[in-house]
Amino acid sequence: MLFQRVAVIGVGLIGGSFALALKQAKACGHVVGAGRSTANLKLALERGIIDSMEGDAARAAEGADLVLISAPVGQFAKIFEKVASSLKPEAIVTDAGSTKRDVVQAAQTVLKKSAAQFVPAHPIAGAEKSGAAAASAELFRGKRVVITPLPENPEEAVEKVNQAWSTCGARTSRMTPEEHDAVFAAVSHLPHFLAYALVHDMSSRKNAGELFSFAAGGFRDFTRIASSQPEMWRDICLANADCLSAEVTRFGKKLTAMKKLLAAGDAAALEKLFAEARDARDDWLSKTWAGRRP
Repeated sequence: MLFQRVAVIGVGLIGGSFALALKQAKACGHVVGAGRSTANLKLALERGIIDSMEGDAARAAEGADLVLISAPVGQFAKIFEKVASSLKPEAIVTDAGSTKRDVVQAAQTVLKKSAAQFVPAHPIAGAEKSGAAAASAELFRGKRVVITPLPENPEEAVEKVNQAWSTCGARTSRMTPEEHDAVFAAVSHLPHFLAYALVHDMSSRKNAGELFSFAAGGFRDFTRIASSQPEMWRDICLANADCLSAEVTRFGKKLTAMKKLLAAGDAAALEKLFAEARDARDDWLSKTWAGRRP
């Protein structure tokens, strides 16, 4: 058993799945959940995701060996303030935030010397559904989790966090917070930004009803992630605004170049670009998804 008592602050898809996976592996004793929605916490209790519930993060963190913060990153500073006085000296705090530089800064500012107890992490898993109802013990199986340790973290604490995610079935790797935010601005934050933009643009047109009535699989697949939680993605985009803005600019240049090919009627260049993109995606699928087309 890795932890006798685990506190999950934010028992949604990620936090709830983390708790379920640990419990399924018998890697923890008691799981206490805290969050803003009493209804969601009651559902988590009914589903056996948590063993008890608290309306306050500070009370949930009391006596916990591990505290997972799984909330929109914009809330982290307030959550750190709440749990700071409740943490026992040997407790480990980690998170599931999709940005890291802002989270690290908040931890170091609020927790001060206790920041050494905070080991940042980011599970690369999710779905467009949210809340305890969507939680699954299998969510992290085979998925990547990035750990971005602080210089002041004891190696034993980092290893404990690594073991927790590995127990959930995940494959872990390490990055600096700066590397993390640059990489995920490109491969995660930009796609969400574009999906929201496309759906919003279509829905704002006078013939939106007609457009949506004819939209089929391609539109559905491209825009699936626009069904993700708006508050969470608002916070992610603002927290990583500099890296995301750079990616939007870069992508805009690619669209401009492609528009010129259209205007010139350059069929050969368009086909070459499409083929290169297809081959790059197929290569990624074969290496990452074992041939399963997501």
